[in-house]
Amino acid sequence: MVRLTCAESRRGQRGRSIRPLRGICWVQIHPMIGSLIKFGVMAVACGYLIRQVRRPSRWLGRIIVTDMNKRHASLTDWGISLVEIKEEWTILDVGCGGGRTIGELAKAAKGGSVYGVDYAQGSIAASRAFNRWLIAEGRVHIEHGTVSKLPFADCLFDLVTAIETQYYWPNLKEDMREIWRVLKPGGKLLVVAENYKGGRFDWLEGPLMRILLGSSRLRPSDQHALFKATGYTDIQVGEERRKGWICVVGTKV
Repeated sequence: MVRLTCAESRRGQRGRSIRPLRGICWVQIHPMIGSLIKFGVMAVACGYLIRQVRRPSRWLGRIIVTDMNKRHASLTDWGISLVEIKEEWTILDVGCGGGRTIGELAKAAKGGSVYGVDYAQGSIAASRAFNRWLIAEGRVHIEHGTVSKLPFADCLFDLVTAIETQYYWPNLKEDMREIWRVLKPGGKLLVVAENYKGGRFDWLEGPLMRILLGSSRLRPSDQHALFKATGYTDIQVGEERRKGWICVVGTKV
């Protein structure tokens, strides 16, 4: 292969001139431009996917939350098993995602009602589709809303669950108090997460969650302090150390 010098490459085989840019030949910088374009496309694609994880859209987001139903199934079942759910309870799932958690809660509260709330349209659509028969029976209701301003009356729920969502709450203390508002006296808040600060896989997942998703991450002691500071009592913190999971339960007096 013969390389053209900058001077020799100023004229192509058909006599076309190629202008140098400040002493750098266009023939030399074309690969650089291609690499920059590829990098830019990848950066945009990654940013879009990250936004979909935080707030799924109606189309691509539905695919993502459907996948989350499968990936978070074991975690969800473990967390729910740690609370004794009564059949007549009224339950709220905050950040209902793909809707599987709502279905599992409805199995436990056979004579009660289960509500779901999410701020992402993709999650609402997926959750309604997943639970369409329970919705038709009047046992499940899925609403658009945020944890910071729940669209429900005071003292309505016996249990509120938050599976894999606390990372993204905009104001942890205020949002915990908002959940406290909608709980009945004696009602419980269940927070479940598949990774946490100080957990088994924190060395890998911590930087990714913090840098890419901008999520908050708490140690078990931080969770206990947060629950206590926002009015909850009888606080229980459970860890599944082998898998790096955490579950926290607090009660409203």
